[in-house]
Amino acid sequence: MSVIPFDQRDGVIWFDGKLVPWKEAKVHVLTHGLHYGSCIFEGERAYDGVIYKCTEHSQRLQKSAEIMDFTIPYSIAELDAAKYLCLKENGLRDAYVRPVAWRGSEMMAVSGLNNAIHTAIAVWEWPSMFDMAQKLKGVRLDVAAYRRPDPACAPVHAKAAGLYMIATLSKHKAERAGYADAMMLDWEGNVAECTGANIFFIKDGVIHTPTADRFLNGITRQSVIELCKKRGFEVVERRIRPEELEGFSECFITGSAAEVTLVSEIGPYNFVTGNMGKVIMEDYSDEVRPKSKAA
Repeated sequence: MSVIPFDQRDGVIWFDGKLVPWKEAKVHVLTHGLHYGSCIFEGERAYDGVIYKCTEHSQRLQKSAEIMDFTIPYSIAELDAAKYLCLKENGLRDAYVRPVAWRGSEMMAVSGLNNAIHTAIAVWEWPSMFDMAQKLKGVRLDVAAYRRPDPACAPVHAKAAGLYMIATLSKHKAERAGYADAMMLDWEGNVAECTGANIFFIKDGVIHTPTADRFLNGITRQSVIELCKKRGFEVVERRIRPEELEGFSECFITGSAAEVTLVSEIGPYNFVTGNMGKVIMEDYSDEVRPKSKAA
C-alpha cells in the first residue's frame, strides 16, 4: 500500500458537486467539523468496478446527517453517481470509497446552525485491512479500556467522526502492545464491537453477535448475517458478557475495511480458526466479487 501522505496524492476528489485536483481539496482550519466534530462519513469498497451496497451506504450517510441535525445538499442518486464518477476519473476498479460531509466555517462556536454543509468523495487503492495470511491465521485483539457510550449520551447510530475518538485511542494502545485491534464493551460492560468492525462468535455451530442497538449496525454486519442465514446457520443477536468468551470456539470480525477476518485471540481468550469462519469468509468474498463477474 502506498505511503504517500493523503494530502499529496495525485488524482481528483469530488468536492461540493465538482471534481477538483486531489491536492486542492482543502478546508479552512476554522471549520466547525474540525473543532466540534460535526462531521459524518462512510467507508465503502469497490470490487471490479462495482461499489458494494453503494446505495445503502448513501442512505446511511443521509441518515447520519439527519441524526447530526443537518441535511446533505445532494440526493442519494447524486451521491451514488458521484462515487462512480470518482472511480472512473481516478482510473480505479478496486478501491476504497470515502464519502464525508461536515459543517463549514461560517460560525465558530458550539452552535453551527448557519454553517454551510460541505460534501466530498475520495477513492483510493487500499487492500483489505489484513492480508489473507493474517485473515486465515486469525488476528489478535486487545480489550479496550474505553467503552461505547450510552445511546442517551451520544448519537451512536450515526457514523459520526467524533465517535471514533475513543476508537483511535483504543487502537493505538492495542497496536503498541502488539495487537491488531481492540474489542470494546458497551457502557454496561457487555461486548459491543471493535474500533471499526462488528464482532461475531461461534459455539456449537451457532453464531452469536451483540445486538446492534448500542453501536453502529454495520452494513457488512447485516450482509454477513444474511449470508449466514442463507447457508442455514443459526444467528443469535443478544447481549454477550465478556466472561462468555471462554466458551466460544471461533470468532470473526466484519466491516468494509476488515471485510471478514478471523480472530485467534482476545486478551486472555483464544479461538480456533475453524471451518465455519472460513466458509463465511469465502461466502462474503463470493458475495462482493461473484466469480461469474470476475471471470
